[in-house]
Amino acid sequence: MKKASLLVGLAAFALTATPTAAQTSPEAVAEAALRKAPVFDGHNDVPWALRARVDNVINDFDFVDTTDTATEDRIAMHTDLNRLRRGHVGAQFWSVYVPSTTNEAKAVQQTIEQIDVMRRLVARYPARLMLAGDAAELEKAMKAGKVAGMLGIEGGHSIGSSLAVLREMYGMGVRYMTLTHGRNVPWADSATDAPEHDGLTDFGRQVVQEMNRIGMIVDLSHVSEATMQDALAASRAPVMFSHSGVRAVNDHPRNVPDSVLPAVKANGGIVMVVFLPGFLDADVRAHGLRRTAEEARLKAMYPGDPAAAAATLKAWDDANPAPKTQVARVADHIDHLKRTIGVDHIGLGGDYDGMDSAPVGMEDVAGYPALFVELARRGYSQAELEKIASGNMLRVLKAVEAHAARQKGQPPIETPAAS
Repeated sequence: MKKASLLVGLAAFALTATPTAAQTSPEAVAEAALRKAPVFDGHNDVPWALRARVDNVINDFDFVDTTDTATEDRIAMHTDLNRLRRGHVGAQFWSVYVPSTTNEAKAVQQTIEQIDVMRRLVARYPARLMLAGDAAELEKAMKAGKVAGMLGIEGGHSIGSSLAVLREMYGMGVRYMTLTHGRNVPWADSATDAPEHDGLTDFGRQVVQEMNRIGMIVDLSHVSEATMQDALAASRAPVMFSHSGVRAVNDHPRNVPDSVLPAVKANGGIVMVVFLPGFLDADVRAHGLRRTAEEARLKAMYPGDPAAAAATLKAWDDANPAPKTQVARVADHIDHLKRTIGVDHIGLGGDYDGMDSAPVGMEDVAGYPALFVELARRGYSQAELEKIASGNMLRVLKAVEAHAARQKGQPPIETPAAS
């Protein structure tokens, strides 16, 4: 009788102590992580999409569902309120990008226009969107079920080489600045331009120091390796890479090299992995380089007949389709970061509405769960997934705010006004 009771007791313990297969499936782990810690994404280009598509005229623009926004020359938008919800997005840095080919004075004006259009869009949906001034406001909005937002400037040309403009941009709600975009600025080198400064100039270091003082995050996506190293040396607060991959997986100049990663860890910073296939996938990058070479060859072959060059390039495109990138490739970049600097320094920066394609299964902002399922399949715990989703970015934001709070007695860095 005692033996039978013991067996019954052991069976009951097993039923209560051992989760079912459904409870421990990758899908269940991913879903639990995203419900507890919704995604805080580092980079979304909706403000630029609004400028490019509707010239910032948005009073009648439907942001609840943008799936019907495709035109002859543009794919449909990646982002809307419905898909943000399906993707478990709880917070978003909205990129107030303007082209780096814009002269600095015009860039300042256009950046303010992009801040304005995003503020107006958020104001149209107060029950579902908000812009936060600090981490406390952001977390409160996330808990209320809203998509909490902050603004990020994508490129130092947007401040017109002026610390005064930088400070005023902060006053307008900007909480990070990418030091460069595709071209150098007068005080910092870009990853995709010929080096001019060997990293940061003395004024560039002042920009970093002033960003630290006021509580604006230094973003090192798009900058050269020398600029990365200089900024990491100058910054006393954690930095971010808002949307970058790692060069060890795909040797693209926009990605972060292993030589920089230890300094990111020592700084307490974060690399937010991008979803753009050309940055993720070596095969896609190789295809792009071949296409660029073919385009240059055809322009040389048909110097007086651009129509013939375009038609021949289209035929090349039809015969040489770009490879498709899988969700696994995103996970490969995350794996490398985890191995080299640890899971505490990883985030996600999709670059949605700033790219023409995305990994299969992650074609828009509803696709984040597919990545979390892939990571769970690779053995990432729920706690690790929560850090990648939003915990790490919140830590960085709070650390930057705490550093700024300690600088309250420090006066602004002053430079002579331009004549």
